[in-house]
Amino acid sequence: MRNFLKQYATVCIALFLSFAATAKDKKREYYELKVYHYTSASQEKAIDTYLQQALIPALHRNGVSSVGAFKAVANDTAAVKSFYVLIPFGSLENMTGIQKKLDNDAAYISAGKDYIDAAYNQAPFTRFESILLHAFHLAPESSKPNLKGPKSERIYELRSYEGPTEKLYRKKVEMFNEGGEIDLFKRLNFNAVFYSEVIAGSRMPNLMYMTTFENMADRDAHWKAFSDDAFWKKLSAMPEYKNTVSKSDIIFLHPTEYSDY
Repeated sequence: MRNFLKQYATVCIALFLSFAATAKDKKREYYELKVYHYTSASQEKAIDTYLQQALIPALHRNGVSSVGAFKAVANDTAAVKSFYVLIPFGSLENMTGIQKKLDNDAAYISAGKDYIDAAYNQAPFTRFESILLHAFHLAPESSKPNLKGPKSERIYELRSYEGPTEKLYRKKVEMFNEGGEIDLFKRLNFNAVFYSEVIAGSRMPNLMYMTTFENMADRDAHWKAFSDDAFWKKLSAMPEYKNTVSKSDIIFLHPTEYSDY
């Protein structure tokens, strides 16, 4: 009888932990990172107007509380310019169902008419891409940065880390979570907006995250503190986390005045 009760208790604990893990996993946000590519000032104005007056207000009305809108710093000199839009969702069902809600939103259709009904030879972009992301389990929700300066001076840093293999990629994800890299960013006040795994995109296996700073000098000072930190030196020297990134990209962004982040 004692053995039976012990086995029963073990099964109950295992089931509880399984249910708890499942519940926790469901709370992880999904993100659509939409990247508009454009070449002209008229296209930039069209995207700006659409986002500010039509899409973002409509997303707010339909349950998306915060939306990020960012322009690449490199746009000043780039021939093909980029506009980034971050849309968080509580579930994949919310993400896949949002377009139907927008199609039935009369205010959205009216406010976005110029963008929605643009002629084939006056398209408001040259092309756009959508990257589907899933928040890290130890950073399950996005956060608004605690910054005080004007948005026009802020630097947001979007980083992409590709792994050489799927196994090594998962070790890098582990390094952020159980390894303590997220905690280090928090301790050093990097004001991260999100940390995530790319689950659908053109470059995989891959993770992406965004940190934010008052300006470029503030950004450089934070990364200097990061590289000098004793915990980082210990963590980055661990054999299990060696060679987990085969390619990294850094994109500097400015938030628009109407961005929620």
